[in-house]
Amino acid sequence: MNQQLAVERHLDLGLKDLWYPVVASWEVGNSPVGITRLGENIVLWRDTEGKVKALEDRCPHRGARLSLGWNLGDRVACWYHGVEVKGDGVVADVPAVSACPMTGSKCLRSYPVIEKHGAIFLWFGLDPDAEPADLVLPEQLDSGEWSSFLCQADWAVNYRYAIDNVMDPMHGSYLHSTSHSMAEGDRSADMRARNTEHGFIFEKVGQTGVNFDWVEFGSSGAFWLRLSIPYRRQFGPGGEFWIVGLATPVDEHHTRVFFWRARKVSGWQRDVWRFLYRNHLEQLHWDVLEQDRVILEQMAPDARDHEFLYQHDVGLSRLRRLMKKTAEQQLARLAARQEAENHA
Repeated sequence: MNQQLAVERHLDLGLKDLWYPVVASWEVGNSPVGITRLGENIVLWRDTEGKVKALEDRCPHRGARLSLGWNLGDRVACWYHGVEVKGDGVVADVPAVSACPMTGSKCLRSYPVIEKHGAIFLWFGLDPDAEPADLVLPEQLDSGEWSSFLCQADWAVNYRYAIDNVMDPMHGSYLHSTSHSMAEGDRSADMRARNTEHGFIFEKVGQTGVNFDWVEFGSSGAFWLRLSIPYRRQFGPGGEFWIVGLATPVDEHHTRVFFWRARKVSGWQRDVWRFLYRNHLEQLHWDVLEQDRVILEQMAPDARDHEFLYQHDVGLSRLRRLMKKTAEQQLARLAARQEAENHA
């Protein structure tokens, strides 16, 4: 495989050394749950204290999916032959045979886990044994002054197109022109990028608080996108309505998108907003997400190879360059490690 194809393949399955949300917290209960993220099969379960464990979803004996087995608290047992593997990937027991040499060996990859804001995050390290970075998310999630709801959806599209979509504020005036919150604003604009602490903002010049006017990309342990849109008083307390989004690759053709909808409200206004959101606003915002899903899923998988980009695309072009450079660096690290192992 030549270098360019290797970089594209690496990008399509997701950059490493990042935290990714993989499922909502409510999706993992007592039984093991099998998922695919970044092209990797993973089993999740909760131990006796309710903490989430994550392993590659493969019994080291014959390769059966551990997610089809049983939750034994600190370990999961394979349905096929009962092999028990702990949350750190070490085989705890092989009940079918005594003194099995597999017992006590670390046979599977384990994934660091953080559970917060109603989601389960996994660290996909380039080196499985290296310590993960800190996960720092925007204040709309990490500050107690804000209230938020998590929305997630599965799209049949590569995650890079989902990211491109959010990095494109101009589409709001067209694709979402009938939305309750994005019906206003100019349908043409000059765009500019400016640096922030964790990344950069891409915004319309001379228009703020009218439509989908800007978006921020941030890298702080995870790649996240943040934006705000106007909030009409007929739908609750006025002011800005914020969205923090992350896109997690399932494989090269599927993505799970996570969007937290947030407002800085307290006291009775927080209660009113949460009531109104659940009973009315949530469906309006699902309608907007559905417009994004339809337009993206109907694009050809190789649409990026036939583009004619212009000034409104400066933001997504900048982010693409950053992601490509990161992919090249990660592949170089992998190659260097392989070379060192070959000469060890």
